[in-house]
Amino acid sequence: MFLKNAWYVACTPDEIDGKPLGRKICGESIVFYRGEGGAVVALEDFCPHRGAPLSLGFVRDGRLVCGYHGLEMGCDGKASSMPGQRVGGFPPVRRYAALERYGFVWVWPGDASQADPAKLHPLPWAEDPAWAYGGGLYHIRCDYRLMIDNLMDLTHETYVHASSIGQKEIDEAPPKTVSQGDEVVTSRFMHNISAPPFWQMALRGNGLADDVPVDRWQICRFTPPSHVMIEVGVAHAGHGGYDAPAGRKASSVVVDFITPETETSIWYFWGMARNFQPDDTDLTARIREGQGKIFAEDLEMLERQQQNLLAWPERSLLKLNIDAGGVLSRKVIDRLLVEERGQPAGRTIVPITAVKESS
Repeated sequence: MFLKNAWYVACTPDEIDGKPLGRKICGESIVFYRGEGGAVVALEDFCPHRGAPLSLGFVRDGRLVCGYHGLEMGCDGKASSMPGQRVGGFPPVRRYAALERYGFVWVWPGDASQADPAKLHPLPWAEDPAWAYGGGLYHIRCDYRLMIDNLMDLTHETYVHASSIGQKEIDEAPPKTVSQGDEVVTSRFMHNISAPPFWQMALRGNGLADDVPVDRWQICRFTPPSHVMIEVGVAHAGHGGYDAPAGRKASSVVVDFITPETETSIWYFWGMARNFQPDDTDLTARIREGQGKIFAEDLEMLERQQQNLLAWPERSLLKLNIDAGGVLSRKVIDRLLVEERGQPAGRTIVPITAVKESS
């Protein structure tokens, strides 16, 4: 199940350039487009005339026109006009709180009156010219919590990503997990090791030798409703590791916005923000390509895992010490879901009944 009263990444701005976009988020069918003045608008993807998806229409002068019979919708969700017809009495469709910030379009699929922009996940690097970002989007058929598990336990890199970022030292370095309030942090530090292929490329991109021993770190931070930011990097060994000066390391933040579509599918917005060589567009492209391949390797594993869990719903998942980050993240989600259920009636919590975990 997922939280409704929270901000989720809905799309990137280019996805609504000149046309509406239909996307299901937390079980809600929503159409996104640019209304009057270019502001982002999010409406229920349902034409009040005959029920056609409004996302199959087009935008004209900041108004959404249904592609079936030409019903024109205002940004407030009310029908405004239709050729040769009176539509003033049509019932309005739901408008969702939405905004554009940090290079993403965000939506609040729950009670719009609670949609405070101050609750948006802060991304200071997105507004800092000393940082560069490149990313993409995958649609994955799995429970969003399985992706959180995946990102909060990077032990799988040794096996799933053996040719890019995986190495045996990840297995050998015990992780440490702490939980404070709504945040869960799992960290792992490795010392005096060889850099794997992806990080050799990153070192070269920062003008550093790639064939010397390095210290490596992974600091995974979960915050609700389903965001995981991972501080990662390598530094030439003996220069302070995570705290090494910029001229001795290549470090970045792996950006993971996991937006539930249904109980068993997600929109996965992935990327990497870095604070070295921010003006090197070729390096940004190479890192983006490398990251895209790495995340694609997770896709099949997660989808097949979901298939197994659906086939055997009575089987419980086992837990080891490496699973602490995912387990504690789920506890945060469960606690917030209980609190959300205590909100005024009208909010819908969608259960995932086909997947059973021990907790």
